[in-house]
Amino acid sequence: MAQLFHRSSNTLSKVSIFAVLFLIAGALAFLYAYHNSDYMTYVDVPREQPVQFTHEHHVAGLGIDCRYCHTSVEKSSFAGIPPTETCMSCHSQVWTNAAILAPIRESFRTGIPVKWTRVHDLPDYVFFNHSIHVAKGIGCESCHGRVDKMPLMWKANTLYMQWCLSCHRDPAKNIRPRDQIVTMGYKPAEDQAVLGPKLVNEYHVNVKQLTNCSICHR
Repeated sequence: MAQLFHRSSNTLSKVSIFAVLFLIAGALAFLYAYHNSDYMTYVDVPREQPVQFTHEHHVAGLGIDCRYCHTSVEKSSFAGIPPTETCMSCHSQVWTNAAILAPIRESFRTGIPVKWTRVHDLPDYVFFNHSIHVAKGIGCESCHGRVDKMPLMWKANTLYMQWCLSCHRDPAKNIRPRDQIVTMGYKPAEDQAVLGPKLVNEYHVNVKQLTNCSICHR
């Protein structure tokens, strides 16, 4: 019987198989890199706002406590976006005619809230409770980064599931005394490897339960 295919067909078939596998691997690598890129995560990317509020000035410069603006962070799942009245509690006295604050004054006059751009916005299928993290000794800085060094607000961490799980699997490395929750640049008074497990026990952190899917997905 006559040979139907040229001898080189075997080589071509092997090359084509490897080429397809290479393309699939390359595509997967590209998707992984894209998924974790700043373009997708917005990590270290300052976000434009209706008013260019600077945490650096208010936190580091003026020493304003996080809880003055984010009033519900200790008792609610939502930290709270400060209402215009909170801004005007100061700016009815200082910088009263500053052009940059015109949207704030207009919001206060009309009662229409300022439409701030969310910087940390979890998917709808993720449940996150600020109050329980605060109660268990997780500081603002652990998730939001050094906001006292942010002239404009940006994400310091991806907030992807693997990032959250890195803490849920070992909360002792991030846990701190409750009176240090809002401290920026926190340095533990003793070795964190000693202090962390001590606070995990003191605050009754159930480490085994923290990796249960129902903790975050309800």
